[in-house]
Amino acid sequence: MRKDSVYLETVSREEALLKLLEAVKKAGIEPVEEEVRAEDALGRITSRPVFAAASCPHYAAAAMDGYAVRAADTFGARESAPIWLKVGEKAFYVDTGDAMPEGTDAVIMVEEVNREAGASGEGIEIISPVYPGQNVRQVGEDIVATEMLLPGRQVLGPADIGGLLAAGVTRVKVVRRPRVAVIPTGDELRPAGLGLKAGEIPEFNSAMISGLVREWGGVPVVEKVVPDEFDALVEAVRSAAGHADVVVMNAGSSAGSEDYTAQTVRQLGTLLVHGVAIRPGKPTVLGMVGRVPLVGLPGYPVSCWLSARLFLKPLLCYMSGLPEAPAQTVSARLSRRLVSSGGVEEFVRVKMGRVSGKLIATPLGRGAGLISSVMRADGLVRIPRLSEGYREGETVEVELLRPLAEIESTILMIGSHDVALDLLGAMIGGYKKGIRISSAHVGSLGGLMSLKRGEAHAAPTHLLDEATGEYNVSYVKKYLPGLKCSLVTVARRAQGFIVKKGNPLGIRGISDLLRPGVRFVNRQKGAGTRVLLDYLLKKENLSPSEIQGYQNEQYTHMAVAATVASGAADVGLGILAAARALGLDFVPVDWELYQLCIPEQHRHNPLVECMLELLRSDEFKKQMAGLGGYDVNETGEEIVIT
Repeated sequence: MRKDSVYLETVSREEALLKLLEAVKKAGIEPVEEEVRAEDALGRITSRPVFAAASCPHYAAAAMDGYAVRAADTFGARESAPIWLKVGEKAFYVDTGDAMPEGTDAVIMVEEVNREAGASGEGIEIISPVYPGQNVRQVGEDIVATEMLLPGRQVLGPADIGGLLAAGVTRVKVVRRPRVAVIPTGDELRPAGLGLKAGEIPEFNSAMISGLVREWGGVPVVEKVVPDEFDALVEAVRSAAGHADVVVMNAGSSAGSEDYTAQTVRQLGTLLVHGVAIRPGKPTVLGMVGRVPLVGLPGYPVSCWLSARLFLKPLLCYMSGLPEAPAQTVSARLSRRLVSSGGVEEFVRVKMGRVSGKLIATPLGRGAGLISSVMRADGLVRIPRLSEGYREGETVEVELLRPLAEIESTILMIGSHDVALDLLGAMIGGYKKGIRISSAHVGSLGGLMSLKRGEAHAAPTHLLDEATGEYNVSYVKKYLPGLKCSLVTVARRAQGFIVKKGNPLGIRGISDLLRPGVRFVNRQKGAGTRVLLDYLLKKENLSPSEIQGYQNEQYTHMAVAATVASGAADVGLGILAAARALGLDFVPVDWELYQLCIPEQHRHNPLVECMLELLRSDEFKKQMAGLGGYDVNETGEEIVIT
């Protein structure tokens, strides 16, 4: 059976969520109550107010080590006329927490008495009186039986658990966690791991959805993968709706011929929404299967993640009886222009850091299939539905995905990519706890422009001056005039041709790129590698237009290597470490100087100084050299450009 329609409608995010929650309320779905042991209630939500079963303490108790006495027996005591009380008759030794002996109502601290032997036996001598109740915990001093301990709809923390048990409450009524059935769909899905064939996709969305469900207070139940067969999907949803409070279908929600989610909902219940005016996440499906809400999440991982946040999260909050906690937002300066087509509300992932006192937000890749962009993201920038985007340098509101303190401890580097930066970022957390390195790969020239705009602490760069053969210095002087900077050497690194194992096309020199049938993958304009390529072509009087794939651009050395490894290109210019990482061969072309450009205003930032300490360490040099293609003899050397 083929899906018989495209999007039923495209509605706003607000309208889509309203339709879902109204349908849930109309179905009479309310939080369900259950009783659990108090010890097991951490993180649970009280379904009703909780009252104390016993007072705490439930007896009068000594609050100090000392002697329990009747306060009236101490009245009149002073240094010139001490009072002697016989131990065991009018004074009784007690430890903290002991029950007060009958007839006593105060405790004299042990360090405030003199133990003396009198005519009548052992006793204590006191030189100042005490008042009734002094150093005594009275019955109910902390909690009085029958008083309300906790209101309904409160998340229970560790102190709450302790208070419940102290008040004699050993079992507590809480909201039952909603059970969420997660149904992965698709003929192409396979268990995650190695050895997948072309066209096979690792099934990881269900694990991501399950993690989100747990984070939001639900209990995920992952069903078996269901193929793209209408009858099989109908049966899977019908079965899941019989044992779950919510059904989540993943993939199969767009308008393709084998996208059956919407049709399945129509068959079994009520289709509320098919298509939401958001990007990513437009194909989201919302519906009801009897009294069970269904959320159809798109298959692309970023769309899946975002749609779950926008629709599944508030649904689970409602079913748990809690309002959705407001997101933490901060204002930040946008490092690059963000253009958006009108008519959709767009959510853009950004990296963040504080530079010169200002939070800077740098957009990440916007593709719906880029799960790494979610892993690396510090926040989300929302572009309103009727907006065309934001200008470079404009102040925007960012919804935080990480704690602000973590972002404040981030070194923001924008510029050329190198595997050594990844190594530096991986090692710095262990070298100095709490520090992170955030890298945005826009090419060497783009990095210098970011420094000029005050958007980064450092710019990794390797720009060759064709006239002098010198690296970086002339570019810093040209593009950052009047800005005093340090150029700190990371390494000299080998640039060369990344080719398939065995170099089947026999690539040896730059002229081989122009041979018929040789497919090339390039770096983007402004990248130091692109500058080197153009220099080598010019040196041999070769035209870039004769290279098949010269316009095929990637933004990192690893992306170039991955393109060759996939068979989409035969050769690319890059570094040895990238070739080795993917089991490819490497034909050396030249050695270049890869440096960090650091403005003077950031050079003595404690975060930057810590990074440079690590860069100059023997351990870092050893590990970088082990990657292959790096000469570390000059690593850490620094020159100042004025």
